[in-house]
Amino acid sequence: MTGIVSILMVVVALAVIVVLFITLAGRAKGGSRSKRAKGRESILKEANKRLAQNPRDPEALWDLADLYYQEQTWDKAFKTYEMLIELAGSSPVINEYEANLRYAVSALKLNLNNEAYKGFAVARSLKQDSFEANFNLGYLEFLKKNYEKAVVFFNQAKMLDPENAPTLRYLGHAYFKMKKYKEAMTLIRRSIDLAPDDKESLYTLGECYYELNQTDQALRIFSHLRPDPVMGPNASLFSGTINIKQHQYEKAIEDFEIGLRHQNIKPEVALELKYRLATVLLKQQEIGPALGYLREIQEVSANFKDVPLLLAKYQELNANKNMQIYLMAPSADFVALCRKIVMNYFPRAKVKITNISVNKNEWADLLAEVDTPKWSDLVMFRFIRSQGSVGELTVRDFHSHLKEVKAGKGYCLTVGSFTEEAKRYTEARLIDLIEKDRLTAILNTVDAKAARSGSTPSKR
Repeated sequence: MTGIVSILMVVVALAVIVVLFITLAGRAKGGSRSKRAKGRESILKEANKRLAQNPRDPEALWDLADLYYQEQTWDKAFKTYEMLIELAGSSPVINEYEANLRYAVSALKLNLNNEAYKGFAVARSLKQDSFEANFNLGYLEFLKKNYEKAVVFFNQAKMLDPENAPTLRYLGHAYFKMKKYKEAMTLIRRSIDLAPDDKESLYTLGECYYELNQTDQALRIFSHLRPDPVMGPNASLFSGTINIKQHQYEKAIEDFEIGLRHQNIKPEVALELKYRLATVLLKQQEIGPALGYLREIQEVSANFKDVPLLLAKYQELNANKNMQIYLMAPSADFVALCRKIVMNYFPRAKVKITNISVNKNEWADLLAEVDTPKWSDLVMFRFIRSQGSVGELTVRDFHSHLKEVKAGKGYCLTVGSFTEEAKRYTEARLIDLIEKDRLTAILNTVDAKAARSGSTPSKR
């Protein structure tokens, strides 16, 4: 019987404890709801009442600062935490670490970067393993382009939170700025896995591949980014540049044209896109469209790179199709034009071309038997494609070739000019030097002469 009574007493006691716990919990929840119900007005009223009695009341200031911080009223939070930091040494109520951290965050939100740095530095001195302090100090050093210091702080933050995407991102970008491309590539790849919408990091990853000569991977990334409204113009520029280096000129033209279709392109990027598009169009012998882009560049920046020189050169070429062929056409078309010149060079002469030799894409030598009413001889022509100055060595080589084939006369033609040494060398030799002005005149009239003589024009 006694045992039963003991058991009943224990059960009753436990029931009382449970009921008491539930009651107290209900009151606590009710009190919490009551406090939340009062909300900011209650906090403001109580804090201001206490501050009216003591303007430096730490508990009242803390309540106000916390309210402003939670509401993201950064200017008021900044000022209030600034006051709390001043009181931290004399009041045990104030959490000095949290006060400095929140002061720094508020300053950062207000773009007060110097004040933010001081706050985070103090917070870190109080708590070395603070992720927030280390990350933000790294971020502020990154903004100041102090990348080596930024890396130290970001690595500390990474140790504290290895999978934090912003930390991996900025650490990778800092390494990229330091030209440590392998380290940057690994970190940025991981940050993109965690934040796939980060197009700027994807672009930087493409740059890493490019710098490490992994051009296929770089090209895939830049081609993918071409339509992006923000990164697209730069990505198109990079993609086109890679394609030019790989001699994929049609693809490069497409890249640059896509880049120029974007809205709100930075002026310097637009100029570079137009310039590179113009140069690749010139490689494709599309002189008219290239000149259009060069003129657009000159309207914005009169002395951009070598645009004035290109305009002067190619405007003349655009007006003279034979000059285009002479300077830019494939070897077969160039030789066909040279044949036409030789066949019509001597009036009322019978001409038979007996040999043609081409030296890479630099010049062509044509040997011809010429029979005129007054004389007959073996004549050699050298057509030089360079627009620069032709020196004595080239002329000496031509003279040696003349002697080898036993030609009686030589004509050396260039769109450029001959040096004084080259001219002196030919003074006592049977070589005529024909410079740009005379050659231009020949090119302007050769088609008309060919038509009159009935020679067949070259097919293009």
